[in-house]
Amino acid sequence: MPTFATSFAATTVSTYLPVLARRFTDSTTVIGVLIVGEGLMALWVPLLVGSWSDHVRARGGSRLSFVRFGSPFVAGAIAAMGIAGSLPALGLLVTFFFAVYFIAYEPYRALYPDLLPPRLTGRAQGTQAVWRGVGTFLALGSGGAMLSLWSELPFMLSAVLLALTVAALLMLLPRLVTVSREREPPSIEGLREALRDVRRDVTLLLRKHPELRRYVIANCLWELSLGALKTFVILYVTVGLGFALSQASLIVGAVALVILVGAVTSGRLADRIGIAKTMEAGLWVYGAVLIVPVLTTNHYALIGVVPVIAFGGGMTMALSYAVLIPLMPREHHGLLTGFYSMSRGLGVMLGPLLGGVAISVLKGAFPATHGYAAVWIVTSASLLASIPVLRSMRSLREGPARQPTAAPEDEKLTCPGES
Repeated sequence: MPTFATSFAATTVSTYLPVLARRFTDSTTVIGVLIVGEGLMALWVPLLVGSWSDHVRARGGSRLSFVRFGSPFVAGAIAAMGIAGSLPALGLLVTFFFAVYFIAYEPYRALYPDLLPPRLTGRAQGTQAVWRGVGTFLALGSGGAMLSLWSELPFMLSAVLLALTVAALLMLLPRLVTVSREREPPSIEGLREALRDVRRDVTLLLRKHPELRRYVIANCLWELSLGALKTFVILYVTVGLGFALSQASLIVGAVALVILVGAVTSGRLADRIGIAKTMEAGLWVYGAVLIVPVLTTNHYALIGVVPVIAFGGGMTMALSYAVLIPLMPREHHGLLTGFYSMSRGLGVMLGPLLGGVAISVLKGAFPATHGYAAVWIVTSASLLASIPVLRSMRSLREGPARQPTAAPEDEKLTCPGES
């Protein structure tokens, strides 16, 4: 449930905040810089919070304490974006939003490797990607219409959804999972330990596990592609192709349905034949097809490739974190979940920036779309460049995954080290 709400909120920010920002500036580079706040926060907040949540759990506390603390601030920040009256105010709100977003979401994400056995990794991430896709679909499909009615509406709705779903999680999860001393708050001592240990632990892990270094590069490239596309896809459809904002929302919303199919299918396929094999095959097709919007604005040609693009997006959303899970030392789930977001943040920061620069620089080369077709060059190039990096991660080049077996009916999910 929180995956659904945070996806709705993050999609609203990354996709429709640029539309609001056009009230204050016409520069695509400036708009790209505005969304860079997510990447800047992702470079350090997730690592610190993830490591801190590991220390709290070692003392018998719970990652849910971070979710409880950060979520009200996340909801308040996104609600305020709709009424911001200037570009600097939007920039500050975006930066604050993503800072508290990572405080709440990173410990929540770390519950997946905490609670679920490895045999469910692909399907678990596929399921999470489905709900992330549902949030994305609803935000994309309704955001334009809501903006037309009332500019604050999509941001206010995001705040309400966050509040409701997090409240439901905090009430229901302790009943489903054995989590001892769930209400123990994070301590200052835990923060001090995290501050002291995070740099040492990350340096040690990167030195000891070279494939984690390769993962940083690969995930950065995947998120660079998604970040550039999410930031400028609405402007590509409206300014570049000439559709109305409400029409663009319906088009992109329909695409999100295919993203859901891609997330579910790729997750199940990854559990059968291997995460790396599924990801590599999909990246070849996905990256190559992204060239088509660069070459043509013909609506029939675009309709033909959009399902493939959407399927590839669903695959990338579902499996990027799943690639990391087999590489995680058990005692560092929180830290390496933050590590995932750090590598993601590099891409999220570079994607909008490189996409905006490409549109500005290549505007003359793509007059039919006012330069917005250039963003597809950035997305395609980053995906194709990630393939040799993924192939070099040898421990992921496994054969067909062991078929999952049904768990006993009385099997209970328990956080490691807790009872």
